[in-house]
Amino acid sequence: MKSGLSTYKGLPAIHVCDYLSREESKKHYADKTSFQIDEITLIGNSGTYIDSPFHRYENGKDLAELTLASTTALPGIVIRVPYAGRWHAIDEKPFEDRDLKGKAVLFDTGWSRFFGTPDYFDYHPFLTGPAADLLHKKGVALVGINSHNIDDTRGNSRPVHTTLLGVEIPIVEHMCNLSALPDMGFRFFAAPVKFSGVGTFPTRAYAIIE
Repeated sequence: MKSGLSTYKGLPAIHVCDYLSREESKKHYADKTSFQIDEITLIGNSGTYIDSPFHRYENGKDLAELTLASTTALPGIVIRVPYAGRWHAIDEKPFEDRDLKGKAVLFDTGWSRFFGTPDYFDYHPFLTGPAADLLHKKGVALVGINSHNIDDTRGNSRPVHTTLLGVEIPIVEHMCNLSALPDMGFRFFAAPVKFSGVGTFPTRAYAIIE
């Protein structure tokens, strides 16, 4: 992430500036000693971020209440979904016969190639409500996607967020580099900062190949 980055159309970009610059700090320390202290202003929906139930539900678990077991060292599986045109609705077919219980299920749509461009915000692929229902029934641990939103943003309904966060399945959006992962055989990590009263925050999502 960097200053000026906007991940979601209509929401403010990240702003980074000096709170105490290295040069200014020299006044407060011994000779040849300096520090940089940064001031960062951002919304939770910046960069690659993780949604906790509190993002959708007033009484849902917030970031501080998510356990490490629910966001780290999860056995992972990548579901490859080739580009199929504007507003590609991803249904249950790509994973209906897969064993997903306890896994971090990551949808590789290829959309991350547009990240940082105006094209990223529109026509993005998304999961359908029935797809979210099946993910829940299969007992997944976490769901991620390398797209602008896991839901269809053309309307004001968010069935995927509603279903998954309603059963405490965290969501990771705006992912990248999923093409570098194998389909299986890795552990996925997306621990958020332990923030009370916050539903969404950037995460350093990564995987360790086993």
